[in-house]
Amino acid sequence: MTVQLYDTKAQALRDFVPLRPENVTIYVCGPTVQSGPHIGHLRGALSFDVLRRWLTHRFGRVTFVRNVTDIDDKVLANATDGEPWWALAYRMELEFTRAYTAIGILPPTYEPRATASIPQMHDIIQRLIDAGHAYAAAGDVYFDVRSWADYGSLTRQSLDAMEPAADADPRGKHDPRDFALWKGAKADEPESASWDSPWGAGRPGWHIECSAMSRRYLGAEFDIHGGGLDLRFPHHENELAQSTAAGDGFARYWVHNGLVTVGAQKMSKSLFNFMLAEDVLRERDPLVVRYALAAAHYRSSLDITESTFDEAEAAIGRIRTFLERALRTLRDATDDTRVEAAVPERFAAALDDDLGVPQALAVLHETVRDGNTALDAGDYDAALRAFADVAVMTGILGIDPLDPHWQATDASAEASALDTLVKTMISQRADARAAKDWASADRIRDAIAAAGIVLEDSADGTHWSLND
Repeated sequence: MTVQLYDTKAQALRDFVPLRPENVTIYVCGPTVQSGPHIGHLRGALSFDVLRRWLTHRFGRVTFVRNVTDIDDKVLANATDGEPWWALAYRMELEFTRAYTAIGILPPTYEPRATASIPQMHDIIQRLIDAGHAYAAAGDVYFDVRSWADYGSLTRQSLDAMEPAADADPRGKHDPRDFALWKGAKADEPESASWDSPWGAGRPGWHIECSAMSRRYLGAEFDIHGGGLDLRFPHHENELAQSTAAGDGFARYWVHNGLVTVGAQKMSKSLFNFMLAEDVLRERDPLVVRYALAAAHYRSSLDITESTFDEAEAAIGRIRTFLERALRTLRDATDDTRVEAAVPERFAAALDDDLGVPQALAVLHETVRDGNTALDAGDYDAALRAFADVAVMTGILGIDPLDPHWQATDASAEASALDTLVKTMISQRADARAAKDWASADRIRDAIAAAGIVLEDSADGTHWSLND
């Protein structure tokens, strides 16, 4: 067994060798909670949920930290007199949590808020000042990028080619590319958004927050730092510089997920081309949303259209139909439906190869087809093995339609109404057949078929499913 991951810093696939195989450590940059989540946020969180699930399978334990940036320029800008910044941040944090939970993203081991780690930020800043890599000026503290020879190593940029850092007032900067570690308090900002520090009242810069939280919860060195591709610069570049300049080993692997696009353009709140998670989850089954966002390789761009969700719905339908059919048939045909569960080798090989979810899904759907063929042929041993394999694979990917988590989401008003209508027609067809009114029975059957619904008569009754 060798898990390989694409390391953004090395720009190559690397064998994943954790510091401690008994406990893999992952830090993922979570949301800045100035407003609610869009589909791009869900895709990013889901990428690392799948990675976490697979590494848990491979190594047994994963300590997973995903932070909440609850103090930031954007949070302050979106606050109002009626809803202060801290209230807005908490309300939006709850929106993110609801959306993550809806699509089956596991809760993190720890989910720290930036405002709870201010003393740890002060500690790193002081170490940087003492080492000559940071300086205080006009109430702010800046990282001195020219003092650190490795600055730019994550994104392989030369310092002189970089744009000035626009994260703070440049009033005291030695170099326009120096970035803020601590921002002095401003008269137009609320007093509640200011903390005492050795350099005067103020608040942290964005980048120092993640360095402090990752160190606090995972230690000075940890296995994987994750986030969206758009965070590589300046956020992750600056995290790497300040943490290593302060003497920490920091992240051993850098893993970045690709972005969601609309018409080949990055989905972004600033571009007003985003799809709010709340709207999508209102219109689509959350399991379908999970499948749609996870089906592409995590490093690829994902261009979202309505057909993306339609295709995912059809795929989930095929899996669900097979599992339900196998349960009914095997329960009737065999005395023992137990079988030893093991992850199929080709499925495992796909996920070991830089989390190759598309290839893993191909194995899953091939097994579904083989299972249906076995059921058609009455080969119940092969069908039972396929059923067990599909259950294991969908469980690892978090897309098992029979998992109780998804049952509540299936009970939408639309699904419930459709189920009631179809069952009523099935009952009417049964009554017509019992009365030997074959013309009425056939008419009802044809109407059901015309609606794209397949009926399956079995010993325990008639069951229906949508025709893919």
